[in-house]
Amino acid sequence: MTLGLINANPVVHAKKERIARVDDLPHADDAWIHFVRDIRDPEHPYSLEQLSVLSEESITVDEKLGRILITFTPTIQHCTMATVIGLCLREKLKNCFPPHFKVDIKVSPGSHADEESVNKQLNDKERVAAAMENPNLRQLVDECLYSSEL
Repeated sequence: MTLGLINANPVVHAKKERIARVDDLPHADDAWIHFVRDIRDPEHPYSLEQLSVLSEESITVDEKLGRILITFTPTIQHCTMATVIGLCLREKLKNCFPPHFKVDIKVSPGSHADEESVNKQLNDKERVAAAMENPNLRQLVDECLYSSEL
């Protein structure tokens, strides 16, 4: 976590009820969120779902084409953690889906002051690989993915 919070008072929503799954791959369009719903926010001890950074509507999956599109909404327009959130989403999906799936991650249109730059960083393979080689960034991503604080 960072020392100085950028959004000191985020709006927190109640956790949604979890549905027990028989297998790992859901069958309903809105069930894909269960793969990423519990990723912890890099700044706060809440999930991305609780902060409304992600919702069921923000995930589109085309199994036939092997494509996933996630559009997330940072809690504030100048969120410096947007790229970290995107890296967390990418890492989680990399571990949940076969490698042939193409993952696109974007901030919601108009939701970030530097939207174009963030989107470019999150979908550039070389930039993502370089970021994940940084041990401090890797640790932060792992903390968000595997935290038991929620």
